[in-house]
Amino acid sequence: MSRSRLLGATLLLAMATGAQASSFVVTTDAVVRAVNASTNATSDASSSLRDKKVIQEARDDAASFVASQGDIRGVRLESAFAEIRRVAPDLNASDAQLAQAILAI
Repeated sequence: MSRSRLLGATLLLAMATGAQASSFVVTTDAVVRAVNASTNATSDASSSLRDKKVIQEARDDAASFVASQGDIRGVRLESAFAEIRRVAPDLNASDAQLAQAILAI
């Protein structure tokens, strides 16, 4: 893993686990900020999560997942979850938090 990706993953983990929020919305906001910080910290824009095709293609599935409170799980969303967790294996975020983050980027 490149140094910039490691930095991004570390930042993402720190932001996600450091958020001691009492509401889901605040916690989700922290994960969204962490994902954005991670993508901005990555020096190679083509390898950032924001630019990854699999993440962009998961937006509709993420919207369905959020709207159905997790009942609808599309294959593109599952692929995006796998990619995010591959890039940031120490990330401690729920599927709902990741879906919200995908919608926000």
